[in-house]
Amino acid sequence: QVQLVESGGGLVQPGGSLRLSCEASISIFRLNAMGWYRQAPGEQRELVAKILVGGSKNYSDSVKGRFTISRHNANNTVYLQMNSLKREDTAVYYCNVVQVRLGTRYEYWGQGTQVTVSS
Repeated sequence: QVQLVESGGGLVQPGGSLRLSCEASISIFRLNAMGWYRQAPGEQRELVAKILVGGSKNYSDSVKGRFTISRHNANNTVYLQMNSLKREDTAVYYCNVVQVRLGTRYEYWGQGTQVTVSS
């Protein structure tokens, strides 16, 4: 079992920035991937960004060039730096990690943190 604790959401004006944090209860080197998803009201949950254990990163087209995913290995934490925020970025953001143990894939979710972009 992996516990995830998220922080950093809030209210920000369009064009502003926020940084989300997600701390895992185990070493991130024991995880195959860490990432962020988001879900807006009435919409399906969608991938925002993810980072694999080897360090490669993937972003959704809607956030490329504005959001950056990174990790701090010693703190077992993954970050999502969000710049140039738009109203359409408003959603609940969820941290997600994937762990493969003995050939079985396990997926864990954070509790979610609200990001609201509004003037």
